[in-house]
Formats: sequence, C-alpha cells, structure tokens
Amino acid sequence: MTRILGIDPGLRITGFGVVDKGGRLLHYVGSGCIRTPAGDLPSRLKSILEHLGEIIAEYNPVCVAIEKVFVNVNPASTLLLGQARGAAICAAVLRNLPVAEYTALQVKQAVVGNGHARKEQVQEMVTRLLNLQGVPQADAADALACAICHAHGGMGLGPLATRGFRVKKGRLV
Repeated sequence: MTRILGIDPGLRITGFGVVDKGGRLLHYVGSGCIRTPAGDLPSRLKSILEHLGEIIAEYNPVCVAIEKVFVNVNPASTLLLGQARGAAICAAVLRNLPVAEYTALQVKQAVVGNGHARKEQVQEMVTRLLNLQGVPQADAADALACAICHAHGGMGLGPLATRGFRVKKGRLV
C-alpha cells in the first residue's frame, strides 16, 4: 500500500485527503478541512503548517500531492493563496516527504475526465471512486481528488508525471 496525502491549499480553508493505493485499488483513509482563525497572515500560515504537521504525523503518508495556484482575477488573492500553499509544502518537506504538484485542470481531468468540471462533479466522482457513504465537503473533495490524480498518473512515472509537461485541451503535451 502507498499512502498519499492530497492537499487543496487555502488561506481560510485548507482541505486534506488521504488515500491508500494498493495495486489498482484506492481506499479512503481520511479527509477534512483546516480552518484558520481570523487574524494576521503569519498566524494563519502557522496554523496551516502546524495542523498539516499533525495530520502527517497521524496518517503517516509516503508522499504528498498538492494543487498548483492558478492566477486569479485579483492578484492579492493569488499571492495570499500562494503563501498558504507554501506553508503546506513546508509541512511536507519538513518531514522529508516528496511533493508532486498538479494544476486544477490536471486533477479534474484525472478524476472526472473533463478538465473544466464543476466542483459538484468532482465531489460526486470522488464519492464514487472511493465508495464513500456521503459527499465530502468541497475543499476535502478537492484534496482527495488531488491524491487520486497522483495515484492514477503520478505513481511510477517519477519526474515525468510532474515536470516538463503542460496541459493543452485536456491532454498532456
């Protein structure tokens, strides 16, 4: 079994999802959301770093898959999201875990089959693929989708899976 931690970074809500991959099968382990307290940026980043550290210690993953930041209409929001993502990456690398990065398009393509799928579609497919009893919260579902994407495409391909490719019309080129 290979245990994968997926992370959907956010400054207010950071989703996490843990799956085990055994052969071609995926098994749900756990998921949830880290909600940062209102306050200044450094205390929010510290909260993300500490909570993810606790999650890594609890679930003991062997690798981490995280969603890349997309450029938003508001540059200030994009910068803040990037800082939350940096805190999440730091939590992984402080524990010597390899980190794979995927765009939202790659994650949606891997899980739904459509790079422009809606959040509800991602939630539904995650529920089906992992045979969950209920639909996970949107941020947790996105994190689980990131882990599923890594399990389907990132395993066994090494650096080919995360470097040197770009997505064009839903395909890696």
